[in-house]
Amino acid sequence: MATSIRLDREDDLAVLTIASPPLNLYTADLQRELGEAIGELEATPPRAALIRAEGKIVSGGVDVSLFDAQSSAAEAKVLFDEMLAIPDRIAALPFPTVFAAHGLCLTWAFEVAVACDIILASEKAKFGLVERVVGLTPTMGGTQRLAARAGVGRAKEFVMTGATYDAATLERWNVVNRVFPADGFDEAVRAFTTDLAQGPTRAHAATKKVLEHYEHGGVAEANEHITTIAAGLFDTEDLRGAVKSFLADGPGKATFTGR
Repeated sequence: MATSIRLDREDDLAVLTIASPPLNLYTADLQRELGEAIGELEATPPRAALIRAEGKIVSGGVDVSLFDAQSSAAEAKVLFDEMLAIPDRIAALPFPTVFAAHGLCLTWAFEVAVACDIILASEKAKFGLVERVVGLTPTMGGTQRLAARAGVGRAKEFVMTGATYDAATLERWNVVNRVFPADGFDEAVRAFTTDLAQGPTRAHAATKKVLEHYEHGGVAEANEHITTIAAGLFDTEDLRGAVKSFLADGPGKATFTGR
């Protein structure tokens, strides 16, 4: 049986590929395989992860027969809880995560994208939460994560209209971090993510933890935890080595191991 998800390791970088073209639809099999791949990342963490897709588009959305199979609200709740766990687990990974969108990126794939730390998009990419066409609202955290990036008003517009938005618009909204030319997109994305993988991995995890506190309780809560989080980095080889390198050779000369 063909697999829908592929996980490759390239030195310190993990590349998770959605590999069920032409539409890369969300199915029960894809959900299971995606959960297993995330489990591998949790069990053996890389220093950065890139999530990408094969084919002309990133995803055309969810296989609607998955919704048709739900006979009650209680059944649907079980399914939606399982679906929501996917982006939640991605958001909790203790290393940088990058989502690469080279083309159309709808529903579940967009919800995974906004769970990642950084979204990189081709100039040809388009994004949408189009659940309104089946009378549904997004269930995998996309609405609220979009609101965290772009504001509540933009999230309401995005979801209620069910329209698709280009990469330049979502960069202006602070949803997409960077837009790259379509030519050479894969190479640019891998270079960007590889650079993150070569950085101070434990410090990147600390940054994510500080921002998690900010998202939960604003500046005040982040301030309650920042000094403890930052002080803990003095137990890492990367900080100790980089400080010595700075003093001996100046800035930008240190190499990091992730320890």
